[in-house]
Amino acid sequence: MHLGQDRELDALRMRVRDLAAQYAPPRHSRTGVRAPEAHEIPALRKWTAILFSEQLLGVNWPVEYGGLADAHPLHESVVADELIRAGAAGPVGGGLLAGAAIVASGTTAQKDHFLPRIRSGEHIWCQLFSEPDAGSDLAGLRTRARRDGDHFVVDGQKVWTTNGQHADWGYLLARTDPDAPKHAGITAFALDMKTPGVTVRPLREITGTADFNEVFFDGVRIPETQVIGEVNGGWAVTTTSLALERSSAGSGASLFGALNRLVRLANDVRRDGRPALERDDVRQAIGGFVADVHVNALVSAFGDSRALHGTGDVADAPVSKILFSEINLALHEYGVQLQGHDGVRIEGDAQVHDDGWWQDAFLYGRAFTIAGGTNEVLRNLIAERALGLPR
Repeated sequence: MHLGQDRELDALRMRVRDLAAQYAPPRHSRTGVRAPEAHEIPALRKWTAILFSEQLLGVNWPVEYGGLADAHPLHESVVADELIRAGAAGPVGGGLLAGAAIVASGTTAQKDHFLPRIRSGEHIWCQLFSEPDAGSDLAGLRTRARRDGDHFVVDGQKVWTTNGQHADWGYLLARTDPDAPKHAGITAFALDMKTPGVTVRPLREITGTADFNEVFFDGVRIPETQVIGEVNGGWAVTTTSLALERSSAGSGASLFGALNRLVRLANDVRRDGRPALERDDVRQAIGGFVADVHVNALVSAFGDSRALHGTGDVADAPVSKILFSEINLALHEYGVQLQGHDGVRIEGDAQVHDDGWWQDAFLYGRAFTIAGGTNEVLRNLIAERALGLPR
């Protein structure tokens, strides 16, 4: 592995920390990728604009749209890592995903219109990919878009749409040729979420929050000028976005924070009249998690190193994502287990540990094993595309 000290990245880390300390709005205490409350949106729009204006985000975009001519390949990974470490919010919505698609496949007019508005925080985007019967099997989507003159008319349903209740625009995939092979006949669109026929319904989850939404389309008309890329070429348009989502899902900065919480929890929980941290079995369990978290960090760094040196593999991001999500789930399950009977207490209970953070993290932890492609699907991807095994 070739990664080491890097003065450019060290300076970038310090700049992110300083900006977060000075400008970042307060972040909710819950773990995971959570949708904000409505009253938080104005401050998050401003914070998103600061992140872009300081060229912390969008650095791989063309220079004329605010990108950097010589951006470090790990620039945005470091920014995401430091925002997590600082407990600061990231950019609100899916603007980076939509922006990557527009940069790679959009028209000049689309770039001129959308990219500055993503950077300014004026436009919050959501990702309209998953459906009730087409989540990890995205190519099985059934939402239809039929041409009607210079418009497409969309009917169907999406689900698991983060920030759908706040979004101004949606990055939509719909089937435009039902007779084409499974991965063909899909088109990507930029959808104004205020278009008549769009209905957004928040989904209340077992955590008690509503981070995701289901979105319904009933005769929604989209101008053909809002097609991203080629008609029936939407599968190729999604490639960059999905790669970004899967690599970011494996970011391990949050694991180190959870480790610190686990040590504090073990010191607070009492076993036989003394802190649980003094028990050999508890110390061994925590030591195992320390090893796991550091292995995850090394695997992630190894993938970054391979990418920097042009030796990356299709399995790198899925392996990192699987490892992170399963360590994350096991660590939070242990944190709840360690509390014994108190593990069933929830936020608001006067006797709950850490204000119910562990219970919420336990319930949310399984979401990481699904987000960006379920771990089972990613294992198949590794087997078939990286190892060349038969289906």
